[in-house]
Amino acid sequence: MGDRLDSLDIWGVTAAFPEQVAAAIGVGEALEGLPAHDDIANVLVLGMGGSGIAGDLVAAVAGPFMAVPIVVAKGYEPPSFVDESTLVVAISFSGNTEETIEAVQEAALSGGRVLAVTAGGQLADLAGSWGSPVIGLPGDIAMPRSGLGAMAVPVLVAFEKMGLFPGATEWVQRAVEQLDRRRDELVGDKSPAAPIARAIGRTLPLVYSAGPIGRVAAQRWKCQVNENAKAPAFANTMPELCHNEICGWGQHGDVTRQVFTLVNLRHDHEHPQEMRRFDLVTELCREVVGGVIDVRAAGEGEVAQLLDLCLLGDFVSLELAAAAGVDPGPIPVLDDLKAALAR
Repeated sequence: MGDRLDSLDIWGVTAAFPEQVAAAIGVGEALEGLPAHDDIANVLVLGMGGSGIAGDLVAAVAGPFMAVPIVVAKGYEPPSFVDESTLVVAISFSGNTEETIEAVQEAALSGGRVLAVTAGGQLADLAGSWGSPVIGLPGDIAMPRSGLGAMAVPVLVAFEKMGLFPGATEWVQRAVEQLDRRRDELVGDKSPAAPIARAIGRTLPLVYSAGPIGRVAAQRWKCQVNENAKAPAFANTMPELCHNEICGWGQHGDVTRQVFTLVNLRHDHEHPQEMRRFDLVTELCREVVGGVIDVRAAGEGEVAQLLDLCLLGDFVSLELAAAAGVDPGPIPVLDDLKAALAR
């Protein structure tokens, strides 16, 4: 990847995302000790940060097809509905995320059936003491945000094994096909990520999308710009933003035109009214932002289109980091914050 500053090989790991997703299918298929379908009345997913976005992905693509509700909780406390009929998917890349550790312990005390997703740490120890199944994570991924496929895909396959999400493996395999195609574009001389990053430049990306998979994609873009490029970014989702945020774009256009670039993430699973809202919102915002960029997902199925948007966004964030001379890997401010909390 040339002379880019990249002490943790974030560029290399990102380019290997299709292989990560493909390998994760086998991890899920080999999983044993899962509860029976009839014993599960609801699903709770716990996780923060890069681990939490994996939970968001799982809920977005599996939730609409599941006969039981799935809830993602980010924080120290699980919902009060947790009992013996709850499957608790606890995702912590390090195994030591304090919010997730506290929440999963309380969920287990309430009777929840735990499925742990981790590389080790306290979560692995707790799961071992409870006799809970564990999805192990590869040791060659330095940062949680680089392990999205390794954390999310085995959970989707586990849901299929339990009869909660029929067809999951096939949808993920179709996603791998699209990720292969997209990766080949992104590592080539005419990467589609490069002109997007140039168009954003020194402005702040305002990422809009629609529906469950769009919400996750927009949040992923935001967080990757935050962590990889060390820059502010903002995200919101149709149709909710049409009921509040657009009211804020009329008063300070002279300022916002210099500050924001609107990035519309589009996919094939938008509601017809969401499609119309994109057109209307774009016209409303065009005069108050520095520019508008439309990004279109490719691939067959919701899993493929969501992961396609994620991979493209990852590369855009890396291009932004490279343009600013920033090392995308280390996140010292987060390390300092965790150390301060530990004291």
